[in-house]
Amino acid sequence: MPVSVREVSISSEPDSAYFLRVHWKGRGLGSGFMMLLTDGQDAWRGEVSEAAVCEEAEELEMPAERYIQDLQQALTETESSSSSYSFSLTPSPPARSSSSSVTLAYEKVQKDISFQLGSVVLMALSEPAEAVREILVHSLQRGTSLQQHNHKLEEENQRLRREQQRISAEMKRYAGGKEALEAELYSRFVLVLNEKKAKIRSLQETVTHLQGSSSEGKKKEDSVKSKRTAAQEEEDEYGGSTDEEQEEEQPASASASASSTRAVQRQLV
Repeated sequence: MPVSVREVSISSEPDSAYFLRVHWKGRGLGSGFMMLLTDGQDAWRGEVSEAAVCEEAEELEMPAERYIQDLQQALTETESSSSSYSFSLTPSPPARSSSSSVTLAYEKVQKDISFQLGSVVLMALSEPAEAVREILVHSLQRGTSLQQHNHKLEEENQRLRREQQRISAEMKRYAGGKEALEAELYSRFVLVLNEKKAKIRSLQETVTHLQGSSSEGKKKEDSVKSKRTAAQEEEDEYGGSTDEEQEEEQPASASASASSTRAVQRQLV
């Protein structure tokens, strides 16, 4: 069964120290809880039922979950929260010494407004020393448990610290390897780039040479074509003069043939 012990301050007795022990079932304070209050000399015990918790929530017109959360903070939390809680105990001394019961009320104070969360009637115990012993035993057990938990946390922190150091060393090693790899890749890249540049220059020179050769060939071809054209023109020019001479020679030949024919005919006569 979960148990909590906390120190509470009674508003009407600022110089007195009270310790409140609360234990409840596994479902939380909503299922009801037992309370034990002591100042080291006297002790009182009481119980709050599940029905009483629901009734208080309905009277305050609060959702049950919100009301139980406030109860948890007021009765079990050892650290202050955004809201503060106050406690009152009646009757006050010296009337309390002759009373067999007291009423413990707990209020919530928020933005200068206070309202009562609930109250419980606590019956005086005939053997308060036993109640004090229970609180001391629980406190010692809780302290031992916290000490063991702290020891485990310290071991875990040491393990995490060693792991962090190992990871840091690995990161440094990886960073060094990365830098070396980058330097090597850069060197290889420079070599490949220089080879590519040399190849490009060689190809450019080849293209330039081919373009020069092509230009010279074209010039030679144009020259040959020019010569051929000139020769053709010259041949055409000479060919025209011979035809004219042939035309002049043909009548002369014809005339000579006619004269020879006439001479033969005269001799026959």
